[in-house]
Amino acid sequence: MISLRYNWKLASAIACLGSATAAFVGRDALARAAAVPVHFASHQLCSATFVAGLDPAQFFAEAIKPKLGPAGGLIRYEIDRQRQEVRTSLAGLVESRAVNDGPFGCRVLHPGREARFFRGENDDQQPAAAAMPPLAGPEVVAPVNAKLAEALAHAFAESDSGPRRFTKAVVVLHRGRIVGERYADGVTPATPLIGWSMTKSVTNALLGILVRSGKLDMSAPAPIVEWAKVQDPRRSITPDQMLRMTSGIRCGQSIHTAGFFTIFDADAQMEYDMADQSGFAANAGLRAEPGQEWRYTNGNFVLLSRIIRNLAGGDANATRQFIARELFEPVGMQHATIEYDSTGIPLGTIHLWASARDWARFGQLYLRDGVTESGWRILPEGWVDYSATLTPQSADEYGYAAGFWTQRGNSAAARGRIAGGFPADSFMAAGSQGQYAIVMPSHDLVIVRIGWSYTDNDDRVATERLVRETIAALQPDKLTKY
Repeated sequence: MISLRYNWKLASAIACLGSATAAFVGRDALARAAAVPVHFASHQLCSATFVAGLDPAQFFAEAIKPKLGPAGGLIRYEIDRQRQEVRTSLAGLVESRAVNDGPFGCRVLHPGREARFFRGENDDQQPAAAAMPPLAGPEVVAPVNAKLAEALAHAFAESDSGPRRFTKAVVVLHRGRIVGERYADGVTPATPLIGWSMTKSVTNALLGILVRSGKLDMSAPAPIVEWAKVQDPRRSITPDQMLRMTSGIRCGQSIHTAGFFTIFDADAQMEYDMADQSGFAANAGLRAEPGQEWRYTNGNFVLLSRIIRNLAGGDANATRQFIARELFEPVGMQHATIEYDSTGIPLGTIHLWASARDWARFGQLYLRDGVTESGWRILPEGWVDYSATLTPQSADEYGYAAGFWTQRGNSAAARGRIAGGFPADSFMAAGSQGQYAIVMPSHDLVIVRIGWSYTDNDDRVATERLVRETIAALQPDKLTKY
């Protein structure tokens, strides 16, 4: 259902075919395609090791190698803790190097584009917003009753026959407080975890902040310099259309991508083999008239991220300060790191690492209509409803809104999720392999589930069960301890 469901096994098999494939698709195209899995491995392993503090061998075995299929056994990696970088190679033929850049996270270093943005702990520091009190202490919060404990246990259960689910964290936030949480071994309430396309919902929030401050009009032509010529048909594309995936730009397909040409998909190559991601997306042509076709492509959010960077100050440091000052600090997202490409643009597509409690706090912001627990309105009035309103072009199958997936509106996907237990007024940030931050206003409830699952439909069946059982456990007659 969500971003980056690439057929990595097929991709890696093709990457290993060598000259026969090169004769068919061209050697340059094959080289770029073969680089995608090896850059993916170095980037993700770097982030897991240095941003999240996870065990690299375990992360490689669970979250990287299964995606690489036949090439998994050919990947070699080296963790350099002194330099804080990861070097990978595919059978010695394709190499990649990713480096940790402090608060800017990890990025792949491309020849000639080896920028470092972090200049030291006191780098351009500005006064922080008033710190929010933590949701709970450092210890794991036990479920308030046996029914909720059972629901969390089901969320972590594995099938004897596979595929594995690798649930890493579940947090239940009810009426503004944690009523139960559970973590896998090696993960704590402070451990940042990859959100994949939940990151897009954070991009939604940053756009809302710019709208509230009067810096951005979502219905005006997007400020993309490559589209500025009067005769350019892309000139009419709006930020709203990009946020709703109806821009019509001819980038890749970040959803349900499969088949022989998976590793040649433009989105996959943009995310893992391009130093200037927004430059690529901005130079893509149109495949459909803006506003007419829904196509889930990360190119839209790369461009939205460039707009955020430009309006936030124009460079990586100013952007990082803006995100911390205007979103992370007032919301209380204490362990969040968004990563950047080599041009200093935040990767507001799939590269935010944050703790499960951070994601719960983010969901709470939308549950409270864009107002923080301290009473600060971060998002404009009406922005949350706008964000959760169904994009009509996606109604047939997906139920997509504006940076969120929604159960509101009459989409086939929403009807299916409601039948599975989701409240009809709910909406969610969601990412590949079963990352969810589900906002349920009618129940004053946020549920966060994070893992790297290989089950069908991003672990949807198990997540629906978690929602059903949690709601049942929190009925008034069950809350004897709460």
